[in-house]
Amino acid sequence: MSYEFERKQRIAIIGGGPGGYEAALAGAQQGAEVTLIERVGVGGAAVLTDVVPSKSLIATAEASNSIREATDLGVQFFVRGDTGKPLHPEVAINLAAVNKRLLALAREQSEDMRATLVKAGVKLQSGHGRLDGRDAVIVSTGDDGSGTDFDRIEADTIVLSVGGSPRTLPSMMPDGERILTWTQLYNLKSVPKHLIVVGSGVTGAEFASAYRALGAEVTLISSRDQVLPGEDADAAAVIENVFTRNGMVVLSKSRAASAERTTTGVTVTLSDGRTVEGSHCLIAVGAVPNTTGLGLVEAGVQLDESGHIRVNRVARTSIPNIYAAGDCTTEMPLASVASMMGRTAVYHAMGDAVKPIDVRNVAANIFTQPEIATVGWAQKEIEEGLRRGEVYKMPLEANPRAKMMGITDGFVKLIASRGTGTVIGGVIVGPKASELIFPLTLAVEHGLTVDEVAEAFTVYPSLTGSITDAARAMHKVHY
Repeated sequence: MSYEFERKQRIAIIGGGPGGYEAALAGAQQGAEVTLIERVGVGGAAVLTDVVPSKSLIATAEASNSIREATDLGVQFFVRGDTGKPLHPEVAINLAAVNKRLLALAREQSEDMRATLVKAGVKLQSGHGRLDGRDAVIVSTGDDGSGTDFDRIEADTIVLSVGGSPRTLPSMMPDGERILTWTQLYNLKSVPKHLIVVGSGVTGAEFASAYRALGAEVTLISSRDQVLPGEDADAAAVIENVFTRNGMVVLSKSRAASAERTTTGVTVTLSDGRTVEGSHCLIAVGAVPNTTGLGLVEAGVQLDESGHIRVNRVARTSIPNIYAAGDCTTEMPLASVASMMGRTAVYHAMGDAVKPIDVRNVAANIFTQPEIATVGWAQKEIEEGLRRGEVYKMPLEANPRAKMMGITDGFVKLIASRGTGTVIGGVIVGPKASELIFPLTLAVEHGLTVDEVAEAFTVYPSLTGSITDAARAMHKVHY
């Protein structure tokens, strides 16, 4: 008697960032034969040069601010001078030590992720991956695929999770020393005397906020009316007010035309002829997908005009057995979204039950000081008539815990559907908004009404109390 065994499904994943990592774990969990190809290290740019190191830097900046602002709570730091009189010490930042620590944390996180994959049975292959038609991947040595050693991996399912890279402009090319992308900041040995930040989107605002807290003079060049032009207008106004109050120079409605290195630093020339002199310049004008040279067009994978991979709500591309996840796709460029896309892609490919991704339910956060967290529909969309809703905003300064903590900036904003009272969106501006947004994320995900949110008990005093207070204030929104 002979038995015929079904062959394991073969999954090849190009890119070991959040999307590729989660796809690999999901495939191994489902019993597939998984090969993950990564050229720089497990975790990809998100872990090694982006999210992990940048948020670690921001945590240091927050600690620095906490020390400086503790006097508002009656805590004062003094040392005694030679005369016996108290002196007010300065907060010193050893940026070389800070960068050494955060890069070590990034490597440690990468190694932890690698160990998890190995334990799960995932085969790891170092090198540059590209499609060889629709059912195979070619792996070559070297970060850019210029090596001479090749390996061909046949696969039933292919997942592309190759991420993105900082966008550069010919008139302000980074040199890695004075003119920098956000991946090059960690080479600095000391806090810049004067950092010019070109670009007031999320990346530009986060680093401008962090380096100002670390003691650098900062000039933020924004081509729009205010910083963070794509975010909630009230939230952006709070952040810009905090920036300017803390001594940052914000040049609104100003477009940088060029950045040139000088003998002493950098000169940034604006489109109207004005110039800004600084010691360093950060170019934060967006990102581009790493989709060039992957054989996508030859395989029939559809891209948009910017080179991003088009995917549907289960992360499937135009080719049925090829999926994509993360910043290389047309979806939101967030690590959490990449992770969800990676899992969804593999579950769908292997016939498991999946829930199509709804980006409306994605919680996002901007790690400025204070933070901005958002979920669901935006107030601007309500005002434009894209959805019928009501908006209520409650300042954090009215919250008793906020008063105890000396918090004066920020708010909780709820957006509810008119007629039903269902929570369809929310914005939180304040310390650790990234943690505070979760109750609103649950409300949006599960269709809770403002009354149901208001019925939940919150600790008194707590910052989350502002969420239930705002929900109670919207009690009649469904009438």
